[in-house]
Amino acid sequence: MPISTAFAAPIAGLVAPTIRQLPNGLTIIAEQMPIEAINLSIWLRVGSAIESDPINGMAHFLEHMIFKGTPALQSGEFERLIEGRGAVTNAATSQDYTHYYITAAPKDFAALAPLQIQMVLNPRLADEDFERERPVILEEIRQAEDNPRRRTFYRSMEMAFDRLPYRRPVLGPAAVIEQLQPQQMRDFHRTWYQPRSMTAVAVGNLPVDTLIEVVAEAFEQAQLERYGHDWAVASGLSLKQFETWTAPKPEAPFDCIRRADYADSSLQQARLIMSWRVPGLRDLEETYALDILASILGQGRTSRLVRDLREERGLVSSISASNMTYGQQGVFNVSAQVPVENLEVVEDAIAHHIAAICNTPITESELSRVRTQVANRYVFGSETPSDRAGLYGYYHTLTGDVGYALDYPAKIQGLEATHIQLAAQQYLIPDAYGLVTLRPA
Repeated sequence: MPISTAFAAPIAGLVAPTIRQLPNGLTIIAEQMPIEAINLSIWLRVGSAIESDPINGMAHFLEHMIFKGTPALQSGEFERLIEGRGAVTNAATSQDYTHYYITAAPKDFAALAPLQIQMVLNPRLADEDFERERPVILEEIRQAEDNPRRRTFYRSMEMAFDRLPYRRPVLGPAAVIEQLQPQQMRDFHRTWYQPRSMTAVAVGNLPVDTLIEVVAEAFEQAQLERYGHDWAVASGLSLKQFETWTAPKPEAPFDCIRRADYADSSLQQARLIMSWRVPGLRDLEETYALDILASILGQGRTSRLVRDLREERGLVSSISASNMTYGQQGVFNVSAQVPVENLEVVEDAIAHHIAAICNTPITESELSRVRTQVANRYVFGSETPSDRAGLYGYYHTLTGDVGYALDYPAKIQGLEATHIQLAAQQYLIPDAYGLVTLRPA
């Protein structure tokens, strides 16, 4: 079959991965790495964000059902074959993607990779498996709702977004899961699990051409089994909804302080989360300075908020800052665990620190520290085949460009103090944010 080939530019000492596009729309990214393992990751641009409210939770439920076998592979057989060769497999669902992976020895790759691809493209999705798995999903939802950290996160996302689907939990509400039907899942899979929404990444100690050949042939065979020899026509009939789905537009920044206060009987200390709406992956160039700001404000013992509010003044038990970058929009959060009597003073102190960073450029020593942290985290996070496959798959799936996975350190290194200050002034307004507090009942 004709395959288009490209090479990403090598940056930060990484070997350039090879990128090939198949006629069916599948992107394959491959890299030989001198470690005696191979990771095959299948990424789909399919997460809870594409769901309508009546099927919220379907993407995660389907992730579970993928492992229930194929028409040719009984439930549990895939895991038995994987474990029999000492390999590992797992999956994850987020708001913006679903990710399946297998890590195996190079000698087992040609045997195991086609099984994983069959599982993803041709799951059985039988009614009886669906009904057996439904209680498992409902129990996972109950456990999440019983977890104080998860509850705090859910409340903060409800505050951060009024209408974007990121405000909903990936697991979905129990009331929706209880009503879902197997045919709805089969329709969801047929619509969204298309090669053009997939990126297959293979990294490990086999030649790149071998990695690509195994993956390409396995996808072609799986697609023939799914649709027959008229797969181009049959699959095209399922793409109407996929191709016409329109991503929602970002929400406007907060224009005032919006507050929500909750009582939580499981807490012994209060939780405080201050949120700002910031750019997401659709405006990726705007996110780099915010990553630096999160590190300067609340990542590590020498960060401003940790040093001031925890180490010096003892106002909080813990405090951190994060820049969460979703597909359509991001959220910049400052989160703290704090005695109830300190809530107001901590909120004021955080706002003061935000104002200070808006008014005065950060110091060169702070910027140097962050640059070193970013460089080291990047190296530490790309040492194994699974690390590298995750890096490539995430960025290609959500941006269409694996180059973003390679040039992140250079982007951070290229930012100056003035860039950081401008980002703070534009996106972190000291008197306009969302505030969620949870107090012990």
